[in-house]
Amino acid sequence: MTEVPRPILAEFTLRRVIAGVGFPPLLASAFQPFPAIYLTYPQRLVFWIGVLGLALCVTWIVRRVSRKFFAEAHFSWRDIALVFFILVLFVPSMWLMSYLLFSAGGQQAPDVLAVAPYGALFATGLVLVRGYSHVDEPVQDQIEPPSPRLTKRLPESFSGQIYRLTVRDHAVDVVTSAGTFTIRSRLTDAIAEMEPVPGHCTHRSHWVADDAIVGVEKLDGKTLLRLKNTDLVPISRKYKPGLELDGLI
Repeated sequence: MTEVPRPILAEFTLRRVIAGVGFPPLLASAFQPFPAIYLTYPQRLVFWIGVLGLALCVTWIVRRVSRKFFAEAHFSWRDIALVFFILVLFVPSMWLMSYLLFSAGGQQAPDVLAVAPYGALFATGLVLVRGYSHVDEPVQDQIEPPSPRLTKRLPESFSGQIYRLTVRDHAVDVVTSAGTFTIRSRLTDAIAEMEPVPGHCTHRSHWVADDAIVGVEKLDGKTLLRLKNTDLVPISRKYKPGLELDGLI
């Protein structure tokens, strides 16, 4: 039961907490949510706190859904999926919150059409933010990242990506986009030679590169990571909290 909130708690950075505490009172003092309906300051404050809370929850859910089901999708399709899930989750939730708040104050609640523009505004903002991050990607791709020292122990012709390391007897299998290579090494030494490639141990016998992870699957009650080459890597209890904290599962 204590493991479930970890990915959510990881989203609450100090900057977000400060913004979450200071922003709703400013919104409540400056804006009436619906021009045709007057709300007192406490009602406006509750409304805007609820809106921001729903926005954070929907963002977290949509991010995990898009990572699991649309990791390899084209940019435009990811945006379409993003907008769809935001409208499906955010608009009904916000209407229900507004209905309860206005009904408690003895006022007529706004209809769904009055709430829908908030969902459209929220979706547009997220798509624009994602768009700016994707504009930067081609520039980053042009910069050749440094190769880990481990590649020197692979064939000279190797020029692919290393997905994972797995212990096998007294050797380590280096699983790459160009196939699997076996080297004589301890897993700890092989992981050290993967610097500066970011990665995580998922099990005492497995290490995976973060960039190789495309999803999470459940099989017979066990949590597994799916990699770009369709491999499924087990996750042990020891390493699961760290993976959750870093938002990988």
